[in-house]
Amino acid sequence: MKLVISVDVEEEGLFSGEYPRTPPGASNVSELGRLEFISREFGFPLTLLVSYQAALDPEACRVLAYWRERYGAEIGVHLHPWNTPPFTDLTHPEPIPAELLPAPLLADKMASLVSQVGRSLDAAPKSFRMGRFDWGPKVMEALPGFGIKVDSSIVPLTAKSSRVEDFLAPPDPYLLPGPADPLLEVPLTLVPVIPGTPRAIYGLAAALPRGLGRRVLDRFRYLGAAGIHPAWFPLASMQLAAWLHRRRGGRVLNLFLHSSELQPGATPSFPTEESVRLLVAKIRIFLNWLAQAWGVEGATLSDLYDSCGQ
Repeated sequence: MKLVISVDVEEEGLFSGEYPRTPPGASNVSELGRLEFISREFGFPLTLLVSYQAALDPEACRVLAYWRERYGAEIGVHLHPWNTPPFTDLTHPEPIPAELLPAPLLADKMASLVSQVGRSLDAAPKSFRMGRFDWGPKVMEALPGFGIKVDSSIVPLTAKSSRVEDFLAPPDPYLLPGPADPLLEVPLTLVPVIPGTPRAIYGLAAALPRGLGRRVLDRFRYLGAAGIHPAWFPLASMQLAAWLHRRRGGRVLNLFLHSSELQPGATPSFPTEESVRLLVAKIRIFLNWLAQAWGVEGATLSDLYDSCGQ
């Protein structure tokens, strides 16, 4: 199996319930040093998906350049529309769903993001993740025009996407329908504990009022799914998800993390140094277990495109 470790590299203040155009900063990016053991000891590269505001921060960019030059990390992009220019006052409150943004405005924001990351990090990004996993047709249609080859915005077994059918998305990479040069989708790794239950829950949700149905879908991961994401799942669930995915023929694991989860107090889930230390320890234990059990091979999102998407 191949293992992708994808990190949303972003500014602080994102878990406060507010979405200002000028965030407090990106000092959390320096905490990526806590993960250096992943590349140093295991040889796994990181895929660093960088927001516009993080790309504006010179110190954050110095850290990111170090990761690329020292450990072969991939630099991708991560769009937060609410603080990526240009700005237009719309009637909807922030964060405005991507499907409600005018397509030209969404494209202009993508252009700003790709351009800023290119200037700050001398990078031509090929990989992408949408902020808040707010994936939908407008985003999909916009990406190829900016050189994006790989998306990693879909979270199976949840209702995070604007497309309810993404609840049933497969856990392994697949090509999205589109032009002659299609996008490779690399979803986050979530798998059902009992095969067949996602389709049954999806059918139930379809019979309920829309809002209630989406809530049922979004809560399925707490009861019927296992995932390998250390901020969302306990270690036992991470190991179960990897084991089930491999047993069912899975070829790729995609582990996800926010950079701000490595800074004590930057997110409600990790308020103290001790809580962050335990998070990092969980990652180390999980990677040790993976390496000893199966000898997984590290890969970046673009590596997967090179091997699967052409």
